[in-house]
Amino acid sequence: MPTDSDADSAIEIRRATPDDYEAVAGFTSEIWADRGGDYIPRVYHEWLENEREQGKKTFLAAVDDEAVGIVQAVMLSPDEAWFQGMRVAADYRQQGVSRRLNEAAVAWAREQGATVGRIMIFSWNAVSLGAARASGFAPITEFRFAHPDPDPDADGPHRVSNDPTAAWRYWTHSDAREHLSGLGFAPEESWAVRELTRDDFEQLADEMAVFAVESDAGLAGMAYRSRTYDRELESEDGQTRTETWAEYGLAAWDEVDACRSLFAAIARDGADCGADKTRVVIPETVRFVTDVPLVGTDIADEPDFVLGIDLTATPT
Repeated sequence: MPTDSDADSAIEIRRATPDDYEAVAGFTSEIWADRGGDYIPRVYHEWLENEREQGKKTFLAAVDDEAVGIVQAVMLSPDEAWFQGMRVAADYRQQGVSRRLNEAAVAWAREQGATVGRIMIFSWNAVSLGAARASGFAPITEFRFAHPDPDPDADGPHRVSNDPTAAWRYWTHSDAREHLSGLGFAPEESWAVRELTRDDFEQLADEMAVFAVESDAGLAGMAYRSRTYDRELESEDGQTRTETWAEYGLAAWDEVDACRSLFAAIARDGADCGADKTRVVIPETVRFVTDVPLVGTDIADEPDFVLGIDLTATPT
């Protein structure tokens, strides 16, 4: 009878290649079919790094030359690593594949100089949450998306400037920063968070958009646009169309009028970008989450969780 060590030794961890696409698409195609399907097949070829790239690596697990698992590691800053897209074929779960992939990604991140590694998991994905905790990842924070409709005529009671210094000042003193552990969506990598810096706000103001809410009592909110992107949608009759999204990597505010003003500014900016839809990261607290529908803005049904691992600890 095969032992656990036999199964473990049969798992080969190597770099993913273009030739692995069909196998990876095969074992990920049925994942989350009821929630729109997995994104891995859509981004697989974009993920693949060439031999000279140092900032990311996509690992593949294979058994008898058959692809059975995948994960990607990305350096978001000189010492912050991001791990994403952990997937294991259904027939190979609970056989050590995710552990081996995780070990490879963590070892690579340490070699790059990372002191922390983080992951994001949907709050409804109990299996992945349990696996992450078992692999040594600890809870960090949670957030949710708000979805203001793009509207060139949206308005609010407070003035909203595009001053990165004011936005940074508000962020550094906000309870949102404490709740989110200083993290916001990374402009250089989709679906990833890292620690925000003052230089980020200056660069975002130049390349994207930054917002600072200014009430009579002083600074009352901030946000920034992290990116815009297009999604190809296919209708039931097989027709495709492009949908443009504007993503805002963080929004925080003091009170309801500040929320209303900030979301109005985001709605105007979304319209200026030609976006069909927006998504805005907000802290998952009772106050922030309930303020959003109070000002008439749609909000996601569920939050997302961020977990992290200390890479300075001695490997066991």
